[in-house]
Amino acid sequence: MNNKKSVANFVKEYGLLTVASGLLIISTWLFKYPNNFTFGGITGLSIVLSKIFMVPASTLNLVMNAVLLVIGFMVLGKVFAGKTLYVTILSTVGLSALDKIYPITNPLTDEPVIELLFAVAIPAVASAILFNMDASSGGTDIVAMLLKKYTTMEIGTAIFAVDVLITISAFLIFDFETGLYSVTGLFAKTLIMDGAIENMNLCKYFTIITTNPKPICDFIHNELHRSATIYKAEGAYSHTEKDIVLVVLKRSQAVRLRRFIKDVEPTAFMMITNSSEIIGKGFRGFN
Repeated sequence: MNNKKSVANFVKEYGLLTVASGLLIISTWLFKYPNNFTFGGITGLSIVLSKIFMVPASTLNLVMNAVLLVIGFMVLGKVFAGKTLYVTILSTVGLSALDKIYPITNPLTDEPVIELLFAVAIPAVASAILFNMDASSGGTDIVAMLLKKYTTMEIGTAIFAVDVLITISAFLIFDFETGLYSVTGLFAKTLIMDGAIENMNLCKYFTIITTNPKPICDFIHNELHRSATIYKAEGAYSHTEKDIVLVVLKRSQAVRLRRFIKDVEPTAFMMITNSSEIIGKGFRGFN
């Protein structure tokens, strides 16, 4: 049973890594490269250096990622490096393959604002998926993970600090308009990534006040496969003895518990709080 579960988790994990890599490839090839959007990252730096040295951006992307992967392996550990290596190889090979199969030099449309939205939103969500799985797309994301490891910076802020110089270079290498688009993209990317990471980790914290906690706790244990904490309390007005049940659940589980309590214990008093920082067994470990 444990072996089957491990295989299932492995397939699920690397399936998500593959999807995230695909999103990065599509957004970079279709929207970033043709428009010269350089809002950070190795892809942004490769666009700038490609313009200077007349070398394909995909080639520069591969070389710089290889160097940073070695650093990430030594400092951040084998698990991080293994996942990041998988994503990096997939991304760089994908970009190189598209360079041969479907070369693209001009923007898809004459609406740079729309293309900027796609160039920002798609990779931001993909990067959020990767960071949430203790992986990254390589490149300057590795530098950001190093900053997160050794400082108190949030991951979005760390990426912003790493990418800001690359973005500014767009003003010098390309035209002023491209530079403005790149700066806008950098700010938007940081905000979207922080929001996406927070939503992925969002849990529901229940404080349930009831006189009959047993059916609620049984449902939590047997149906939701979670544990709970229960302690005694007293009503300030009625002085009636109450039980308070504390439990943290994923969003889908929270919906089921709320419906159950509504049907079985409609007199129970519930307080439900959002939290994206639940640390402990069954949720996230200490970083």
